[in-house]
Amino acid sequence: MSDPRSYNHLPGISSLLDAIAAPAILMDREYRICAANQAYREHFSGNSALLGRHCYEVSHGYKVPCDQAGETCPLQGCLRTGQRQRILHIHNTCQGKEHVDVELSPVRNDDGQIEFFVEIMSPVRTPDTPGSRPMLGFSQAYTDMLAMLSRAAPTEINVLLLGESGTGKELAARHIHQHSSRANKPFVTVECSGLTESLFESELFGHEKGAFTGATQRKPGLVEAARGGTLFLDEVGDIPLAMQVKLLRLIETGSYRPVGSVTLQQADFRLVCATHRQLTQMVDAGTFRQDLYYRISPFPILLPSLAERRADIVPLARKLLQQLSQERPHVLSAAACDWLEQQQFPGNIRELRNRLERATILCDDREIEPRHLTLPDALRPEATETPSHSATRIPTKRITGLATDPDQAMPLDQLEARYLLAITQQFDGDNTRLAKQLGISERTLYRKLANARASQTNNASDSSTD
Repeated sequence: MSDPRSYNHLPGISSLLDAIAAPAILMDREYRICAANQAYREHFSGNSALLGRHCYEVSHGYKVPCDQAGETCPLQGCLRTGQRQRILHIHNTCQGKEHVDVELSPVRNDDGQIEFFVEIMSPVRTPDTPGSRPMLGFSQAYTDMLAMLSRAAPTEINVLLLGESGTGKELAARHIHQHSSRANKPFVTVECSGLTESLFESELFGHEKGAFTGATQRKPGLVEAARGGTLFLDEVGDIPLAMQVKLLRLIETGSYRPVGSVTLQQADFRLVCATHRQLTQMVDAGTFRQDLYYRISPFPILLPSLAERRADIVPLARKLLQQLSQERPHVLSAAACDWLEQQQFPGNIRELRNRLERATILCDDREIEPRHLTLPDALRPEATETPSHSATRIPTKRITGLATDPDQAMPLDQLEARYLLAITQQFDGDNTRLAKQLGISERTLYRKLANARASQTNNASDSSTD
């Protein structure tokens, strides 16, 4: 059916598509739209003409299919595998650009050949809690992360959110909750950092009247408060080792006992955990239980740092400004946008918000300039750290074995490996601080160090055989 005019004669297709609540279309092997339901017309086309137009033109504004524009094309995946395809794309909608969960299913003719495709599109909207950091972005790193969140959300699997401090792990946890079957039930956060063993147990499980000095009445715990909903353990890596076994028992058996009680209570919650720590290293060091680690991490998701999603910095900054300056609106100048895109922001979105909040106070005009965003030298993080925590600045001459004579030049990968192995010793194993000093993520640093050590081992082996 290659003639677009014949699409008007497909019997009842539009009526069948209208039975689908989400936006949906029928298209052929040439990417042409054959039919569309009313939800699709309202959300994506504004009721403009659709029949015979290419899906990539309507959804993306492209002149060529997605795979020819550098993206993954679900139609090509369908043709290649013969199976249903699902992918997260950024589509043009009547409300602007939106993330859309695309599900494409092949439709076969009487000969078993794929002739059409039914595409169902579900816009993925993220929570925008008043006063909190917005969850916003269109970079590839952010889209990949959002795709993983959207995959996990409708299931009951335990999710472990990993990433640097300030990357928005609580917002990611809320996204999972709000897109799950538990969305109408409570979302309860447990701040694990700084809790003592006794306080952690009381907060999580609650206590009975008279359980300890000061317990003048029964207090339900956060596990009970989260009944039917989602329990979010923030900074799970900070849970005292002695308490980890009780958390493990809660997860494994679904039961717990309030402090001072002899009666087991049944729990009902979806578990989402988050940490900026390297839990696998803590397991190796014996400070985090291996069995608990495997219980909380069947579906780990890495949240990218702001340095890994620079294209999102300015849109995020503009959204934050809307929240911060509602009474006296501010805008970013072109120079301020350029300046923001060049910054590292080791504190990620939290640091970006702090800079913008300070700028709104310093800016007497409407337009924020780079001078309003720049911190004085004495206030920069590296200048205010104590000597025991400040980054050690290593002069080049202290790193031995780095050739500067042109006749002794070595490949850059070997030079980087030798430098990393040398400078790591100066930071006493504090890879978090070293990564910050080098301007890269911890994940990148660990990968580079592993490659450097492997290179050193290979070189030593080669030398021994010469």
